Amino acid sequence: MENRHAARETVRGSDSVDRLVVLPFKKSVEISLESIRVRFFRSLITTMSLVLAISFLSFVRVSTDVGNGLLSTQDPSLRHALIRTGYDIGPEDTSLESSPKQRWIIILSLLVCVVGIVNAQLMAVTERFREIGTMKCLGALDRFILRLFLLEAGMQGLAGAFVGALAGALFSLINALLSFGTIAVTTLLWTEVFLSIIFATGVGFVLSLAGVMYPAIVAARMQPVEAMRVEQ
Repeated sequence: MENRHAARETVRGSDSVDRLVVLPFKKSVEISLESIRVRFFRSLITTMSLVLAISFLSFVRVSTDVGNGLLSTQDPSLRHALIRTGYDIGPEDTSLESSPKQRWIIILSLLVCVVGIVNAQLMAVTERFREIGTMKCLGALDRFILRLFLLEAGMQGLAGAFVGALAGALFSLINALLSFGTIAVTTLLWTEVFLSIIFATGVGFVLSLAGVMYPAIVAARMQPVEAMRVEQ
């Protein structure tokens, strides 16, 4: 039958069983989307931690882009204005970078975000023992279970990271307009802003996959009998 192929997998020592994988990749995506819909509010809470962390990352990067745009004018008054608003600029600096303090705060916020994702996904695995066991009894391979968790985390991570990156960029631009006026926008290199948003989105996506990897492996290695006998 189309979309079916046999796979041999070792279960509990040297015993081998034949399992049929009957679901194509498209169906895996549909199952992942349905799982996100059913657990929408819990998924939203998990995603919000990612949104906040990526929003801060995007805010810092776009603020740096704004500062570089103002510095490119070589206007002494704008340089003094940047120093007054907290930018760390040396006498000979012609460009800006995020400060070590900002980098440490970003790293810590991202680490906290990853820990939250791991914890939430481990709870999701616990709640879905019977669901995982049923799929395995019906012939799902370990890689199919792993794929489901990675798809769910990837879709949530991509959406949350993109929203966070846009929000951080928007707040940074609003802050620049309030601090420096319209010149902050007219001197800004929009390609740099776009790259900052893409970078922040990519970081969020990678962190989501990294955070779900261990829980997904735990779910994939679960034995069907052990999963089915768990009391719900």
